[in-house]
Amino acid sequence: MPTSVNDEVYMRRALELARHAEQAGEVPVGALVVLNEEIIGEGWNQPIVAHDPTAHAEIVALRAGAARIKNYRLSSATLYVTLEPCAMCAGAIVQARIARVVYGAADPKAGAAGSVFNLLESPALNHRAQITGGILGGDCGKSLKTFFQARRSCESATRDP
Repeated sequence: MPTSVNDEVYMRRALELARHAEQAGEVPVGALVVLNEEIIGEGWNQPIVAHDPTAHAEIVALRAGAARIKNYRLSSATLYVTLEPCAMCAGAIVQARIARVVYGAADPKAGAAGSVFNLLESPALNHRAQITGGILGGDCGKSLKTFFQARRSCESATRDP
């Protein structure tokens, strides 16, 4: 699917949301749900802070969007996320009937939108979402790489005698 003129604008907002996660010590992933060119839900990773393994950025944004429109079906909406969704988030995206998923950085270890497997376009499921990857992928990937490098640096510093 061709990219929207606003894909980069919305992805920049997702990157801003990812910074909230990073400031809280969470993996810096941000997400937002857009319906009719309006942001209806936003989220960032918070499983550690919320003590909730399902509190990924996508899930938080989907919950906020569904609450905003008072409907668990987000059929005409687009989800923007800085990192390719995992299997759990892809399942939630399918259940919400999201029309389109736009992500920044691919996830070669756990990506469920084409990198490891593709749940979002699986003919075995009752819904398929259109996927656009790589929007501001360099910026999104850099955010994650910087976070994990800093984390590894801190961990190795605490292990040194």
